Amino acid sequence: MFKWMQKGWYDIQASLRGYELAAIFGWQDIRQRYRRSSLGPFWLTISMGVMIVALGFVFGTLFSAPMKEFLPFLTCGLILWTLITTILNEGCTGFTAAEAMIKQISLPLFTHILRLIWRNLIIFAHNLVIFPLVLLFFWVPISATIWLALPGLILLIINLSWIALLLGVFCTRYRDVPQIVSNLLQVSFYLTPIIWMPPMVPRRAGLILLNLNPFYHLVEIVRAPLLGGMPSVANWAVAVGLAVTGWTLTILFYGRFRARIAYWL
Repeated sequence: MFKWMQKGWYDIQASLRGYELAAIFGWQDIRQRYRRSSLGPFWLTISMGVMIVALGFVFGTLFSAPMKEFLPFLTCGLILWTLITTILNEGCTGFTAAEAMIKQISLPLFTHILRLIWRNLIIFAHNLVIFPLVLLFFWVPISATIWLALPGLILLIINLSWIALLLGVFCTRYRDVPQIVSNLLQVSFYLTPIIWMPPMVPRRAGLILLNLNPFYHLVEIVRAPLLGGMPSVANWAVAVGLAVTGWTLTILFYGRFRARIAYWL
């Protein structure tokens, strides 16, 4: 077991040392995807903005929520949820999409996971432009707690990294799993306070949906500071606990099956 941990950690460590390679690959993916587009990734930003306005109007009206509170909440939630779902969905095909490169070039395999994470962080940065525009429209002041969103985002990425790696290995062996993951994420979207605010649901149901939902805690450690609030101790505890436990088990799993990935492709 220790040998598996050592093999998995060695590959991850080698990928982190050569992070420039993953950054170059991720940037090239963005450039290639939008090579002949005038606005590039900002087309995704425009689409995100339109969806936020539409959903804000519909659900804000249905829930009778004050737009000054609901729209910034919805904006943060949708931008973060897009980052989460895109990384996890692409994590399922992280190794299969890089099949040709894996078979031809000897690279630490975790580099391909870092590549998709960096690519989606670039898109996340483009989408995040919408948030200050929403605050400006409603004249909502920026709180000093906004700086706590940075360590929250780092912790979120640390958690998404081990989940994407775990899914990448598992889905390389079982090719039907990505569809299951996609469906589970769709269900999780409605169970997580993204388009609804916690005070809108009954207290008992809210406690179940929030306390037992890991996605809520991962979103909240970034969203709460952006909205001028503070994540709870439970939010931080769950996020840190997931990171420590998840990475320990994932490194063990990855070290056990890393050598088989090339044969499964």
